[in-house]
Amino acid sequence: MALPWQELLHKVDDYRWEIPQSYKPGMRVPGLIFTSESMLNHIWEEQVFQQVANVAFLPGIVGYSLAMPDIHWGYGFPIGGVAATRIKDGVVSPGGVGFDINCGVRLLRTNLTEAEVRPRFEELLAELFVNIPSGLGSTGRLRVSERELDRVLTKGSSWAVEKGYGEPGDAAVTEESGCMKGANPDKVSDKAKKRGIPQLGTLGSGNHFLEVEVVDEIYDRHAAKAMGIGDTGQVLVLIHTGSRGFGHQVCDDYVRLLGEAVRKYGISLPDRQLACAPIISPEGQDYLAAMACAANYAWTNRQCITHWARESFIRVFGKSQRELGLEQIYDVCHNIAKIEEYTVDGKKQALCVHRKGATRAFPAGHPEIPDIYRSIGQPVLIPGDMGRCSYIALGTEVAMKESFGSTCHGAGRVQSRAAAKRNLRGADVAQALAARGITVKASNMGSLAEEASEAYKDVTEVVDVTHKAGISHKVARTTPIGVIKG
Repeated sequence: MALPWQELLHKVDDYRWEIPQSYKPGMRVPGLIFTSESMLNHIWEEQVFQQVANVAFLPGIVGYSLAMPDIHWGYGFPIGGVAATRIKDGVVSPGGVGFDINCGVRLLRTNLTEAEVRPRFEELLAELFVNIPSGLGSTGRLRVSERELDRVLTKGSSWAVEKGYGEPGDAAVTEESGCMKGANPDKVSDKAKKRGIPQLGTLGSGNHFLEVEVVDEIYDRHAAKAMGIGDTGQVLVLIHTGSRGFGHQVCDDYVRLLGEAVRKYGISLPDRQLACAPIISPEGQDYLAAMACAANYAWTNRQCITHWARESFIRVFGKSQRELGLEQIYDVCHNIAKIEEYTVDGKKQALCVHRKGATRAFPAGHPEIPDIYRSIGQPVLIPGDMGRCSYIALGTEVAMKESFGSTCHGAGRVQSRAAAKRNLRGADVAQALAARGITVKASNMGSLAEEASEAYKDVTEVVDVTHKAGISHKVARTTPIGVIKG
């Protein structure tokens, strides 16, 4: 008996499934979902393929409306969606970036092993929890004026380094060197700035976290060594957060403004959540300038948290940063729109690449990769849920040719936060994790239910799809030993 999705989707191969352009009149390109057959039932049940098809209506879209295997329902675009539009006649859509602009992941390595950390682990986690503000509506340790915030929005993580929060070398291993060009604070509302001022330097809530983890498997030793990962048992630190209420307000402001632009420019869309404007229009340029501000805010945010994480390790272990080997491996953003060059129909052209819940995955030799990784490719950081594992991977040539230099960004939800809270208790989640040697600290233990493993896809299955499809290459797997949640 045929399954419902089999009548719609065309199987390209075991890891690529096409939505034909004929599915909905008005689609300008087909849809393409990177997934396994076993994951398609949930995609069908959530009707998220409809969003993939809707994105294909965007003016100027090229290639495919793409979806990664961690795809789930989002605002306008699916989370896990990728779309590239031509500059001359294409559009930019805030829904293709998301509300948490530059939500991203930063990975630090240490010279410590799990055996060295375990005896002082409770002390370490307590120190991290005190030093790094977290939780819904949390306020940071930083106090900045609106004028100083404008400097943050234009300078990005270099602002933090200049203030003593980090090392100059951190920027070299941060996407865009931690500062997106074209940021203009004048294009950001006063409301967004007022929300952003108290939250700079905070982890936040929801799926944001700081995780102390251990390398438990290495698939590519050459690449791992280039990243400073020597062997299993090595302790790493993963930081996942974004632009907080500031980025949310920027998106909210421009969804409304670009909704008006849709009418002004006569753009026909199947979903008003796809609000957009021509890239070359004043409205499109204003959004990109404000989005860059939010991206720079997020990089500054992660930079400050990195500094306080280092301070926590130094205090607990009584060693210097150099002795501890607390160096940054890389920092990637998940929710962003960028102007990048690709070959389409045999012609190299600049495109606006929307990545919403997707990670940039540039191959070896790409000029935008830091020198130390130029020979292996861009590190790709893929967090799972707090009860299973995360992955470190590399970008590939296949990604450049097929997915506009993009791959998955995490596990992807299978339950909404509300559904997870109905089905689980935060205290039970914490107890189950503790039984497996994973300690969790949270400002609100009840919120842990929202982030339980049961609420997410298995990140191993997600990463296996991207690895076997060739759009990223597995390097190492890590498992958590301690997590700080908002």
